[in-house]
This record gives sequence, C-alpha cells and structure tokens, in this order.
Amino acid sequence: MLAELKGLNEECGIFGIWGHPDASQLTYYGLHSLQHRGQEGTGMVVTDGAELTGMKGEGLVSEIFTADKMEKLSGKAAVGHVRYATAGGSGYENVQPLLFRSQTGSLALAHNGNLVNATSLKRELEAKGSIFQTTSDTEVLAHLIKRSGTLAPLKDRVKQALAQLKGAFAFLIMTEMEMIIALDPNGLRPLSIGRLGDAIVVASETCAFDVVGAEFIRDVEPGEMLTISDEGICSELYTVYTNPAICTMEYVYFSRPDSNVQGINVHTVRKNMGKRLAQEVPIEADVVTGVPDSSISAAIGYAEASGIPYEMGLIKNRYVGRTFIQPSQTLREQGVKMKLSPVKGVVEGKRVIMVDDSIVRGTTSRRIVTMLKEAGATEVHVVISSPPIKNPCFYGIDTSTREELIASSRTVEEIREIIGADSLTFLSVEGMLEAIGREPIESKCGQCLACFTGNYPTEIYEDTLHPYEKV
Repeated sequence: MLAELKGLNEECGIFGIWGHPDASQLTYYGLHSLQHRGQEGTGMVVTDGAELTGMKGEGLVSEIFTADKMEKLSGKAAVGHVRYATAGGSGYENVQPLLFRSQTGSLALAHNGNLVNATSLKRELEAKGSIFQTTSDTEVLAHLIKRSGTLAPLKDRVKQALAQLKGAFAFLIMTEMEMIIALDPNGLRPLSIGRLGDAIVVASETCAFDVVGAEFIRDVEPGEMLTISDEGICSELYTVYTNPAICTMEYVYFSRPDSNVQGINVHTVRKNMGKRLAQEVPIEADVVTGVPDSSISAAIGYAEASGIPYEMGLIKNRYVGRTFIQPSQTLREQGVKMKLSPVKGVVEGKRVIMVDDSIVRGTTSRRIVTMLKEAGATEVHVVISSPPIKNPCFYGIDTSTREELIASSRTVEEIREIIGADSLTFLSVEGMLEAIGREPIESKCGQCLACFTGNYPTEIYEDTLHPYEKV
C-alpha cells in the first residue's frame, strides 16, 4: 500500500490468542499479516498463567521478533500490536502493548483507534495524582481501571472505565488469568474473533485468521465486552447506547483485500466501487491502470464495466527500505519515484485512466500523473474510488486538520489543475455505499462517513481539535 507516500495511515492493528501452547509464534504470524496497518513499532506480551512477559521495539515485526528473541516469549496466551503513530506521537514508550505492573497484578493493554476525550481525562486523572509514563491516549484506560478500585472483578472495573471513554477503540486487555476484548459503541474499528482448536483468537482483520489457520466465528459487536479465560468465553454489553458506524476507509483503503469486514469481502467492495465509477464516469480511453496495491481491485472493476483493457501501467518497488515508511511530508514526496515506476511500454501513446482509492494532500497524485505523462501517456484521467476527503478524522487516522486536506477548500476542477490530470472524478457517496452494500445515506447505514460528509458519529471535544480547527 502507498500509505507512507500518501499520508493516509491507520493507527494500528491488534492480535490476541488465548489457550494455545504456541501463542507467541501464532501472534508473530498474526502481526505479520497486519503489518500494513502500522510499520513504525510492534510489541507482544505473553503469559504462562503466572506472569506477563513483554517485548517491543520500533521497527517491523520481522525486525523486532527475531528467532533468538522469540525463544524468550513462551506461554499459553498473547496479545500483540503493530503501530503507526498518530495520537501521542512516535517513540519507544508509546509502542504497544503497554505493560503495567503493580502489587495487585500485571496488565497488558493494546489499542486500535483514538480517544477524542483523552486530553480532558488525562487532565482529570493528573489532578487526582495519576502520573503518565507515555504520551499515548491508550494509557488513559489503564489509569481509569486502576482508579476504579481493586476489590471488584476486573471485568467490572473495565466496564466502569470504558463508560468514560469517547471515540474509537478496540481494546485487548490481558492479565495472567484472563483476556478482555472491548469495542466502542460505534464499532468504528474492525475487530473479529475466531477459533483455532480450543484456542480463541481475536484480530483487527480476518486475514490474520487465514494466516494462522483459525476459523472465523463472528465480528465483535459495538459496545460489546468479551472475557476469555481457561473457563471459556463470556460476552456482555457494557452499554446499550450503540450506533454502528464502522470506518468506511476500511473498505476503501486500509484493510487487506482478502479480509472480510462485517462479513463483506474487501476486494469485492473495491471492485464494485470501480464498476460504479465506470457507470458514473464514462471516459474514452485506451487503457485502465491502478495505483498499487489498494487501487488494483477498483481498477479491475472499472475495466470490466467499461470494456477498456486493464494493464499494469504502474509497478511498485517492494524493496524500498523502511526509511521511506515515515510520516513526514518530505519523505512522502521524495519516495514516490523510488516506490512507483510507470511501465512505458503500456502507457506510451495511450490515453490512460488512472484509478486510485483517495486523494489526501494531492502530492502523490500530482507526481504519479507527471510520471505517466513523462512515460509517454497522451492523456491521464484520474478517477477516485471514494468521495473527496474534506474533513479531518479524529478516530485514529492521521488527518487531524482540514488544512492538510486538498479537497477541504478546493473544487474538483481546482484539484484537477493542481495534480495536472486531464480529468478528475470522484465516486459519489451514494455510489460508495451501494458498492459496500449499505442502505442509502438518508438512513443509518452503519458506516462512518465523517471524512466525506462532516457528520461525526461521536461528540468531538474541543481539546481534541488542532489549533487550526478552533476558529
């Protein structure tokens, strides 16, 4: 995926397993399958029933969990995390799972999402004496759990803590004796549970189940909390105030095409988006190409529906070092030519339809259009398999200000001129929902459309906003 180039990055992915003798090895493979969700840091905590052992670092899964290090991680259960830094910033201390030790027991915590009231909660907790060891919003939950007392069962303390959180969160919490899974009342982040023999597996995406050989059971429901131990699995709702609204960008961009999100295959959705684009935007051209990797499915769908042949007009270099997986605008710009190469023999002398999943800042789109024309394309028509991203996301995607979004203050024609395309078209919101298989936008469609429409499924707290937004 071109996340590191386009500046659109999911915060992280989580994986957990309970009740398997090879828990750490399976977690390694699970995290490896979720590597696309975060490349800056990774960690794992295991338990043998007596104590928690953790290991983490800044880097890729294969770099941190080498064979000699994996020998030190043994147990019957594990939780793991891959991270892309948004809330709290980067740094070793923010790599998860966070591991807390106290006289009353240890606790490991992994989080996918972003809490929109984290700043206000931190302020309240610090006023009561809490001392934070990280700048991550995830640590807030640990302090809330600790301050809810020690006499009540852990699940009751977790329920009390979860009730105070607002925003997007998929949590994995593990002690020596149990694992707790919790999803926010809107279900903004994907989270599924599966079974591998007698073991229970949980992951951000179902592709992780395929890798470890687990059988998918079901998706975790919004507002649901599950407790897993040697005695089995117990499910309950910690709130009745639920409003399902999963992040639409999971279908558009973030999830792997072989994953199913809420029972819907991602590749199929993206292909449907391409087909719908061809219906909404008939263009005369010679060849259709997609920007690797997340746009290939949509490009195939566009080609099938339009009758224009699909060709590999762009090749992705898969051997670029991790230097180019950094969240800085300078590296994004410098990395495009190193990451992508046009196929001159395919595009030279041709009218090219370039399918991409989204435009965030416009930098990458401009450079790709330039490369295609330098390779001899006579025309480059850019079609985007999602609507314009006009609004910031506060739920775990690194677009927190309108200022950095090219579509927030510009018309489609103005964007076209900036990127140098011969034409530019975006998929309609209605077309996107139909491609996913949702109801029309007038009803509750079960999707978060905030970045497209500005309608946020939760309250956005003043202290969450970037200073630029406070106008």
